[in-house]
Amino acid sequence: MRKMVVSSKVGLEDIIRANHVLSRVIEPSPLQRNELLSNLYECNVYLKREDMQIVRSFKIRGAYNVIQSLTPEEREAGVVCASAGNHAQGVAYSCKQLGIEGKIFMPTTTPRQKISQVKLFGGSFVEVILTGDSFDDSSNHAKAYCAQENKVFIHPFDDVRTIAGQGTVGLEILNQMPESPDFIFATIGGGGLVAGVATYVDSVSPRTRIIGVEPEGAASMTEALKQGKVVTLSTIEKFVDGAAVKQVGELTFDICKEKLEDIVIVPSGKECTTILELYNNNAIVIEPAGALPVAALDAYREQIRGKNVVCIISGGNNDIDRMQQIKERSLVYEGLKHYFILNFPQRAGALREFLEEVLGPTDDITRFEYTKKNNRDDAPALVGIELKNKDDYEGLIERLSQKDYGYIEINKDPKLFNLLI
Repeated sequence: MRKMVVSSKVGLEDIIRANHVLSRVIEPSPLQRNELLSNLYECNVYLKREDMQIVRSFKIRGAYNVIQSLTPEEREAGVVCASAGNHAQGVAYSCKQLGIEGKIFMPTTTPRQKISQVKLFGGSFVEVILTGDSFDDSSNHAKAYCAQENKVFIHPFDDVRTIAGQGTVGLEILNQMPESPDFIFATIGGGGLVAGVATYVDSVSPRTRIIGVEPEGAASMTEALKQGKVVTLSTIEKFVDGAAVKQVGELTFDICKEKLEDIVIVPSGKECTTILELYNNNAIVIEPAGALPVAALDAYREQIRGKNVVCIISGGNNDIDRMQQIKERSLVYEGLKHYFILNFPQRAGALREFLEEVLGPTDDITRFEYTKKNNRDDAPALVGIELKNKDDYEGLIERLSQKDYGYIEINKDPKLFNLLI
């Protein structure tokens, strides 16, 4: 693997220089005041729409900034990257623009929509290689390939030039705001975006508080800050694919431990609710990682009242095939969807009795299947029930408890829930 000699610190001048370079290929993304969110939180909420970039995420910034800086010899050798999707699109677009060959390593779990977009943006200049179950797996394979073929690895977050490119988001925010924001909320995956934004904003508007946001199932920066060093999580939840990283960068960690005010951890169900609300209320289509900053506002409701707040919508590469899963997670999180294993007695009328005497007038069965079909004594069934109001749950449980069949609440058993639902 070719070793690139670069500085180990990101400075204000690096971000300003990156902004000049990026002006050749992108326009500043819109900064929009959101009326509904502003009214809800009694403050001025602005959305920095990086989902409206040409590759529908901020990743074009860091990728292009790195690749355009390569020497003629490095360009000739070609580049390699590992990505869950958005960085891959940025690298693919940059390769095509600069006429450089690229190998794109992506996890096998990457949504089809992101794979298709990589091929679209890179055209004949890139080859997509699906390998591993997570970003970290793909990254290890990509680095091994680089070492073998003597190519340049374009890191998605732990490179000064990548961080500087992402930092131009912060530069644009301060240029677009009528006055400096009080808070900026930004998603953390590997940490490149929040590190770059924090570097610029801390230099120009030190009173602005930078709040990082991580998914509950992959809070690698939170764990690193807790232990005082970069650590590798043993397992992560891959649902928020744009931020599902087992290990943050060394450079990004060093910046975040100095410049971040706080990190908010968001459950996956909460971010799913946010995705649906932004779509239904604002016609904004965003991916799970892009929803995290808005989902984090509830945790800061009191602190942000009357303030100027920016949420960076980091990406909008959401596969429509995932929308049913997103809706399901949202309903469960909001207490509107409940799953049970019900042990129906094998007697005539038992099922009808359940429908008439257990279900509430507005409750709806959304799933029903017997788990054993050849047992004469009882008939266990997996039952999904959707409520109109989460307050109806207590009545449902009370009526279930009064009947003569046992039940297990799957929602309260994470292992069983993941296995069956």
